[in-house]
Amino acid sequence: MIYRLRHAEGVIIDALADTRVVIVNGARQAGKSTAVHRLVRDRPGVIERKLDRPNDLTSAKLDPNEFVTHDGLLVIDEVQRAPELILPIKARVDADNRAGQYLLTGSARLLGLRTLPDALVGRSETVELWPFAQGEIDGAPDRFVDAVFGSATGLSTAATLNRTDYLDRIVRGGFPEAVERSGNRRARFFESYARDLIDRDVTQLAEIQRRDDLARLLSILADRTASPLSIEGIANGLAISKNTVERYIALFEEVFLVKRVPAWTNSATTRATRQRKLVFVDSGLCAHLAGLSAERLQRDPARGGSLIESFVISEILRQLTWSDSYARLYHYRTRDGEEVDAVIEHHDGRVVGIEVKASSSVSGDDLRHLRHLRSKAGKNFHGGVLLYTGTEVLALGDRLIAAPIDSLWHSG
Repeated sequence: MIYRLRHAEGVIIDALADTRVVIVNGARQAGKSTAVHRLVRDRPGVIERKLDRPNDLTSAKLDPNEFVTHDGLLVIDEVQRAPELILPIKARVDADNRAGQYLLTGSARLLGLRTLPDALVGRSETVELWPFAQGEIDGAPDRFVDAVFGSATGLSTAATLNRTDYLDRIVRGGFPEAVERSGNRRARFFESYARDLIDRDVTQLAEIQRRDDLARLLSILADRTASPLSIEGIANGLAISKNTVERYIALFEEVFLVKRVPAWTNSATTRATRQRKLVFVDSGLCAHLAGLSAERLQRDPARGGSLIESFVISEILRQLTWSDSYARLYHYRTRDGEEVDAVIEHHDGRVVGIEVKASSSVSGDDLRHLRHLRSKAGKNFHGGVLLYTGTEVLALGDRLIAAPIDSLWHSG
């Protein structure tokens, strides 16, 4: 399998230079172990221990203090399998504040595990490693977020993809195994991945009485990706309680299946809702769970539109893990029907609105939601970008532009 450079590698290296414990967290099969091994293999004094090896796991559980004793950099892969290691690690880094002592990887949100005896708050930095971004697959910069805030060279104008190309990328997704496969072999990977995650990781985090409800809920969420969450409607459809739906979705987040995007508000957006929007971490898995192939998406443009929007949002979320522009992602929706697909808010208060259109043409009406956001954000409105399946970057008035979707990864 071809190794593709991960943009987050630079963030991990920087963290090891000034932080005692670095945690690389993310979905199973996203490439964490491979990326970490490549980063440390040439460093002197490194020991790598993998808790998916029975001997290493037994040693970790029987004598955790001895297991974490090492003078150089100790890499522990799949650390969530032995949470009893965390207190000895905490004790060692409290007694010795040298940077770069431990590099931990995990496939569930380490600090969210219920069985974790203590947290490493103030002693650690967490870097989230997603399935491949499009720029990692293509060898492109992946600097759209920096470009829209002006800290990169600008938006790319070298678009060559059309709607069919984007749909092919969406159903492929970014898991390394899925990228290398096609057709039925890729579908089998997604099917096994979802089933194993439910049977192993989700049920490890919580006692689940009706596992079939988890699979049904996943399919419903995939069918409604990029839409504001109606917990009550989903609960009624599954004949389970709202609290149970909320708990299951939280578990899906813990194992990096989905992300919930919060709503953006300010003092001028009194009509804005606070309903969160849900997207899948991987578009290929989402399409599979919803029963959507590239061919079916071509026949059903409406379904393709919601998946393209979800795909764009997840690509932006990936970039926020390595962007030089410290920012957060939101969506915007009002009770009056005004809606902006994504709002990126810089830590200095500037906001950029993102609208996604699954069409190769642009009309004036496509900009009305961005204009609304511009009026509500006031002086903090930095710009609005309409991402579409065309090939040109178009100036569309005061701080508004249209740009090809692949400017997401070719910019910078």
